[in-house]
Amino acid sequence: MARSITILVVEDEPNDAVLVNLALQKIMPGVLLPMVSDGIQALEYLKGSGPYADRSLYPFPDVVLLDLKLPLMVGFEVLRWIRQQPEFKFLPVIGLTGSMRNEDTRLALEAGANFCALKSQGFRRLAELVMQVGGANLTAGSVEERATPVQSSGCEPANSVPPAIIPIVPSEGTDGLSPGEHRPE
Repeated sequence: MARSITILVVEDEPNDAVLVNLALQKIMPGVLLPMVSDGIQALEYLKGSGPYADRSLYPFPDVVLLDLKLPLMVGFEVLRWIRQQPEFKFLPVIGLTGSMRNEDTRLALEAGANFCALKSQGFRRLAELVMQVGGANLTAGSVEERATPVQSSGCEPANSVPPAIIPIVPSEGTDGLSPGEHRPE
């Protein structure tokens, strides 16, 4: 049996965490989506320490979605810590920002994000971006059989993809949902 794909969501805003969860579950049903709400918890999860010590309950992630504005330890610091760990060198990290400031995007990329995305412009597109950035990390049979393929122009696995700024722009409407999709009440 193929192992499940794990995407660690580091997000302190509960509404955004719910929307990310819904979008990813729609595109990749059955994906594991552990969520933490601050930078300290993110480090503990990645290290497998404290409450996250049991890797059968808290598997190491294939991709990290990291809000850049977090309590206790901001996302930029988390990114720098991740990239200082040799064992996390190729861990795909998508920085999430609500800011249109180029400075935030530049800092995230310099700190080690593979991509930086505007989270407020469509969570369905964010889920598709996870598939692109995850590359080889998300090719396990469990995802290949279920995932909606992402139209790509030759996107390589994340460990060889240069950092880039990818604005998350919804394909339809302004909420990132496709026609006929409805957000749960």
